[in-house]
Amino acid sequence: MAQRNRNIIPKSGKTRQPPMTIQHPNAAGIDIGSTSHFVAVPPDRDDEPIREFPSFTADLNALADWLKACGVDTVAMESTGVYWIPLFELLESHGFTVLLVNARSVKNVS
Repeated sequence: MAQRNRNIIPKSGKTRQPPMTIQHPNAAGIDIGSTSHFVAVPPDRDDEPIREFPSFTADLNALADWLKACGVDTVAMESTGVYWIPLFELLESHGFTVLLVNARSVKNVS
């Protein structure tokens, strides 16, 4: 019986990728939820670089103020339902560059 040439995938399931370079050093990421949002800034910007903010207007303003205090100018957030719209508009009005991303497209980026 002839043996077939097959690509063998390592057991770990991971292939080696070249290291990624930082494109936006002053960026934050936001995980959008219906009742609260989780926000992550670069670890050297705050003693608590990941915070949770409720989704009320006053809390969204506090979120924007915290991002400014951390020196953030670019924000990436996922497009979850309609929950992203108020925060997107508020951050844009505060002068942030806001990137709307599909969570499925970036779930494996680490």
